[in-house]
Amino acid sequence: MRTALVIGTGLIGTSAAIALSQRGVVVHLADHDPEQARTAAALGAGTDEAPGGPVDLAIVAAPPAHVAGVLADAMRRGAARGYLDVASVKGGPRRELEALGLDLSAYIGTHPMSGREKSGPLAATGDLFEGRPWVLTPTRDTDTEVLNLALELVSHCRAVPVVMDADAHDRAVALVSHMPHLVSSMVAARLENAEEAAVRLCGQGIRDVTRIAASDPRMWIDILSANPGPVADLLSDVAADLDETVQALRSLQSSDEAKRGEGVLGIEDVLRRGNAGQVRVPGKHGSAPRAYEVVAVLIDDQPGQLARIFADAGRAGVNIEDVRIEHATGQQAGLVQLMVEPQTAPVLTAALRERGWAIRQ
Repeated sequence: MRTALVIGTGLIGTSAAIALSQRGVVVHLADHDPEQARTAAALGAGTDEAPGGPVDLAIVAAPPAHVAGVLADAMRRGAARGYLDVASVKGGPRRELEALGLDLSAYIGTHPMSGREKSGPLAATGDLFEGRPWVLTPTRDTDTEVLNLALELVSHCRAVPVVMDADAHDRAVALVSHMPHLVSSMVAARLENAEEAAVRLCGQGIRDVTRIAASDPRMWIDILSANPGPVADLLSDVAADLDETVQALRSLQSSDEAKRGEGVLGIEDVLRRGNAGQVRVPGKHGSAPRAYEVVAVLIDDQPGQLARIFADAGRAGVNIEDVRIEHATGQQAGLVQLMVEPQTAPVLTAALRERGWAIRQ
């Protein structure tokens, strides 16, 4: 691939354009808002000048509701040898293109499983997709050259290609992305009118659960409008679990010992099923989840603290597998949780103590 056209210079489109430009591909940028395309160009994503002829690959990074229309326009004017989109829903756009009577041998639907709570070109980075799954949904009609162009794009973005059926993809993302986002939003909505004294008690748990609720509502309306059925089915199952959990909690309030016992069993059931589901979430680099030991370190909220901890861990020969930070309420301090292999935890604890760090047991 020597040339590409990115149509839609938001977070995903600009990030892909930056990655391609960094690999030597000549990238042309287009957007319904010319100013946004100019911003992306200024960030090193390519040029906002129109290509002189057909490019090798056209990448449509428009909202799901507009993907088919944008693709159809590009295909009818022969903008490229191959076409793909990066929308988070795959079945609908393809059926729309089929209904328009277009030859889909030059098209493949794709979805990079990466993003941020922020949107727009200023949030874009060239490493946004690195190590992340990038779903490809070819059909029997997909031309081999187009599939190879899509694989080359994924390689340039240092993502991991995953081949799926389009409808299976839509059911999967409903489970692992779309439904969780709505649940996160519903939990966060409980905070909107909560008393300030209660909100000030927020810890890492509520931050983890509500983090994705900060995303742009307009973007999520587009996404959910394109995949409502599978999401509604999953939320119905969640609603059934919620009803049973509410009943179990009410039973725990009863003065009747037998009712309280039923309540305990109901709560235990949902918690155990949660445990069983959580362990299926892939671990580091997509491998099977691992059980890490946590070394908790108290730090001041000052520049360079994290760098010092990582450097001291490196001197001790310990690899940090993951890290979390919990900030203290009302204080310029925090708790850094370093996840390490269990056999290295004593080594790291001793090394950090020796270098003056306060370890929380």
